[in-house]
Amino acid sequence: MNFHLVRDFSPEATLEWAAIQHEGLYELEATVRDINTGATGVTTAWYEVTSLVTDEPVISPTQNPLVFLYSAPPCDPPDRMQVEFESGDGFVQHTPYEDCQAGLSMNFYLAGMRANTTYRVHHVVTTRRLARRRVGISALTEGPTLTVTTSGVPIGLPISTILQAPPAPSGDYVVLYSNLFGPPFATDQQGNVIWYYPADFTLLSRPESDGRFLAVVSTQPISGFGQILREIDVAGNTLRETNVARVNEQLAGMGKRTIGLFHHDALGLPNGGVAVLATTEQIMTGVQGPGPVDIIGDLIVVLDQDFQVVWTWDAFDHLDPHRQATLGETCPGLGCPPLRLASSAHDWLHGNALEIAGDGNLLYSSRHQDWIVKIDFRGGQGTGDVVWRLGKDGDFQMNSSDDSPWFSHQHGPRFSPENGTTLAVFDDSNLRQRADKNAHSRGQVLQLDEQNMIATLVINADLGGFSFAVGNAQPLRDGGYLFDVGWLPDNSCRLVKVDRVGNPLEAVQVNAPEYRSFLMRDMYTRDSDWTASDGRRQPVREMLVQSRE
Repeated sequence: MNFHLVRDFSPEATLEWAAIQHEGLYELEATVRDINTGATGVTTAWYEVTSLVTDEPVISPTQNPLVFLYSAPPCDPPDRMQVEFESGDGFVQHTPYEDCQAGLSMNFYLAGMRANTTYRVHHVVTTRRLARRRVGISALTEGPTLTVTTSGVPIGLPISTILQAPPAPSGDYVVLYSNLFGPPFATDQQGNVIWYYPADFTLLSRPESDGRFLAVVSTQPISGFGQILREIDVAGNTLRETNVARVNEQLAGMGKRTIGLFHHDALGLPNGGVAVLATTEQIMTGVQGPGPVDIIGDLIVVLDQDFQVVWTWDAFDHLDPHRQATLGETCPGLGCPPLRLASSAHDWLHGNALEIAGDGNLLYSSRHQDWIVKIDFRGGQGTGDVVWRLGKDGDFQMNSSDDSPWFSHQHGPRFSPENGTTLAVFDDSNLRQRADKNAHSRGQVLQLDEQNMIATLVINADLGGFSFAVGNAQPLRDGGYLFDVGWLPDNSCRLVKVDRVGNPLEAVQVNAPEYRSFLMRDMYTRDSDWTASDGRRQPVREMLVQSRE
């Protein structure tokens, strides 16, 4: 039997654990360790999860007042089931499909519902039976209709206002916000809150597939940094969790530099692991000025599926510490971690984003170097060497007629889901703003020719305001782009959606700064994962496929 780690060694004495997929007998193992002597004790316990249903489906509340658990009687494979829920105004939503399991109940989280709203809910079983010479009829069998009413949201959340409605219906979507100074939340197209994660000091780094989210959580009021790396589901249950102390134990055992805090980004990898940014510090002499100077660096920590360290990248080993922050940023100050080695430090890199490239290597965005750096990762087999640096004074030649084409203090570089050579980036434009107080942040799209080291600026959209920090870029499956102008001078955020050539299509204003925002197809499905048939009912149709003997 293989155990799956939920929480690594932690001072927390309790854990809320949920197994929603199927009933059955589960073995739980808890290991307790004396932090002074290292002595450990292990205990196991069997826990039986029983079905909530008999002959009829049932809806149960969760810890989140906007999320419910729908449980239905078993269905027979190879059929599959999903749940449909509809508000009184006729807005219909669906959960993703789940494959039927013989003799086991079916369980779904209902997420994406507005507060103080009543929904009609029923499940749908899609049946396909195989005949000898043909694929038989695909049919839908619907369950009985139940109702559920959501309550109000018990905390205050930012308010969204539509500035520019789409020129034509653009399909259903939700917007997920990583709130800079409050809990993460999501809204529908009209700006109604439909989800939130009720935990203080949580920086939601990004959505993953299947209704999962990665977050950096702090035990103190510090924005963007935290001691805990956590993966949660849409109901807020912890799926995997580790902490700085536990990661530092492993780093020390590997002979690596230890870290201060997790910060800014955690990225799910194709193999189920996670890469996360973490702070480091080093006192260096004669590097960034005379005498000894405390310099803040970055360590990329790669964890396996059980959140154990398997690979690291230390910026002090691969980037030149003589190259200071382009605007001379120092700490303490806004956006700085707590310092461990001195009372002040040079904020050398201020990494803020990670991205996986199509060739299996990593992108690392350094705000204070004005560079996006490609790192030899190769799925964990790489050397960590710098492949290239994209940005002013980097390795690429810029192909653009703009007087100041390069981004500065950028955020959120993301490759297009269609190919691995089109890179979207949110250009905060701090360097341009220093020279011209009327300069605005920009939404940029670059076509990268890595063979000839040429970057062609194909979109350079003026986003109508200046964000001195935070923000994001998101290439969309429909060919457009979402840019998050994260922190405007009036402490608001503006989302601007543009088409594939940069023309603005939609705009939303939020009355609070937002670290990042993401357009999703629903609370379970990232835009990059979406296809036309995902999670949506298709017309019943009869298919006859001839086969040869």
